[in-house]
Amino acid sequence: MKRPLYVAGGGAVTAAGLNARQTLAAIRASLSAFEEMTLAEPFGALQIVARIPTHHRLRRTDGEWLVNMAARATNEALGTGTSASEATAILLTPPESFRKHPAYHDIAPPEFLAAVIKATGQRFHAASRATDGGAAATIGLLERALEIMEQQGAEQVLLGGVDSLVNDTDLARLRQAGRLKGEENAQGLVPGEAAAFVRLTRNPEGKAHVHAAIHGFGLAQEQDNVLSDRYSQGRALLGALRDAVNGSGPSEPDIDFVISNGNGERYSGWEQLIARPRFYRTRRETLPTAYPAMTIGEIGAAGGALALLLAADSFLKDYAPGKTAVCELASENGLRAAAVMARMTRR
Repeated sequence: MKRPLYVAGGGAVTAAGLNARQTLAAIRASLSAFEEMTLAEPFGALQIVARIPTHHRLRRTDGEWLVNMAARATNEALGTGTSASEATAILLTPPESFRKHPAYHDIAPPEFLAAVIKATGQRFHAASRATDGGAAATIGLLERALEIMEQQGAEQVLLGGVDSLVNDTDLARLRQAGRLKGEENAQGLVPGEAAAFVRLTRNPEGKAHVHAAIHGFGLAQEQDNVLSDRYSQGRALLGALRDAVNGSGPSEPDIDFVISNGNGERYSGWEQLIARPRFYRTRRETLPTAYPAMTIGEIGAAGGALALLLAADSFLKDYAPGKTAVCELASENGLRAAAVMARMTRR
């Protein structure tokens, strides 16, 4: 990145909280939003999920539910600043297209962002876009966010995603692949749902002494993704981590802790076990790692923004175990990303 980006605010709705403050507090406290859900197929079977409690009128269809989640988190993120919505661009990552999410039966992917903007009741900058690719793709949009603010006149960017794996289509394919957590599979994922956005600016806002800055990111494609019949050797994650510190910002020895969207799957644990010792070469007594999925489950495309939001919150509220963090993100289709963030102070 040519210059740092600052996380000046954010918004979220998850199974652990209906706003960012509640969600982040629940993650910090290591609470669990898991519950058992009775499935229609196979009839009567129980599945552990992290489902947002809501009135049925808000989720009459899968498409309407995703739009409602995204609109709520977007308006919360926008409300943390003073810039008008017309001067704000949205960069949104919806569910990955290969999954054939049932939301797309109601709203075609090209129309999804427009539906979210309509639901917010606001008008946003013309540079607003939706991008396929899952949680890691959110990190890959950081350069685009900087370009929009520097060259297209936007004052700020809302960067985020929305997703739900608590639907019949995703539950069926995950169950068939043996990837769901249950009595017969301790190393499986817990389907969750969420929307999360961070509000990005080019410069620190206000008179606060502490700010959270993104200094660099890396992006790579893993060929042996979780959908293949091979385990990952961590090559793409390693490449993304190395690219993230290949600049003038913090380097590998500076990293104090990690925030990961690892979801508890055997595949995810294997990949991290191989990649991390090849990147984190500096001797450390410990490498603290936060896994939001332990509280809110696997939230798909929303995981990228939530990781950035959690890192920023830990810096601003002074509970981070150090001054520098790296966010490690993996998308189901094999995209891997890493972003380096630091606690910045100014006099």
